[in-house]
Amino acid sequence: MTLVDAHHHVWDLSVRDQEWISGPGTAALRRSFGIEELAPQARAAGVDATVLVQTVCVAEETPELLALAAVGGLVAGVVGWTDLTAPGAADALAALRELPGGQRLVGIRHQVQSEPDPRWLLRADVLRGLAAVAEAGLVHDIVVLPHQLPAAAEAAARLPGLTFVLDHLGKPPVASGALEPWSCAVRRLAALPNTVCKLSGLVTEADRSSWTVEDLRPCADTVLDAFGPDRLMFGSDWPVCLLAAGYGEVLDAARALTGHLGEAERRAVFGGTATRVYGL
Repeated sequence: MTLVDAHHHVWDLSVRDQEWISGPGTAALRRSFGIEELAPQARAAGVDATVLVQTVCVAEETPELLALAAVGGLVAGVVGWTDLTAPGAADALAALRELPGGQRLVGIRHQVQSEPDPRWLLRADVLRGLAAVAEAGLVHDIVVLPHQLPAAAEAAARLPGLTFVLDHLGKPPVASGALEPWSCAVRRLAALPNTVCKLSGLVTEADRSSWTVEDLRPCADTVLDAFGPDRLMFGSDWPVCLLAAGYGEVLDAARALTGHLGEAERRAVFGGTATRVYGL
């Protein structure tokens, strides 16, 4: 079985600050993280390929990520960023494809979770940009908070030709265990055939110092039931996961959460879905 980690990051603080890790709860992330640090951990865990995901809405970052992918090795795909609100979004995507590593651009993401407008995804200029993403043959990763899920579902309904990949299950309230209204909202999104979900980011939404697999199970079971294994993919969310767990621990937790599935279903979650959706 080809094992794919469908979601991780890298950053170099000597090149660019990461303002989102400036809070006291993220002090452990206030350093640089590179592929050379991840690779031995991923290989030791049996990971064959990864998808590298953008972290900041800065145009210069995506060419850097593509350059990392161009050298081969672990990174099989890049989810980058471009300004979806710009009239020239289609041209910007075409330009990215022409860069070194451009053939490994598989998707586009924007930090929707940081947008104050809960219906940001439904703005006319954003929908135009998302249509350009679809026309380019790319997918759209959505990183949203639970209250933004309804807009994500409406956007997916308006753009049936674009695959929407939900990062981190839409950040459910794992620590509190109060799954509504997240559960209903994520099920409405999953009812659309052009949506996929990443089994990622759960450990950092739990009690980071004392989480157990059973704390994560209600949320994992919800998306397994809603999306099914063929529309679910594992992601480590390294190095963000280090706030709560090591790389191997995150993978072990995901395996425990899917241990009741059949062999073919586990192959989908841990490689097949990501390979198909991202065209790795």
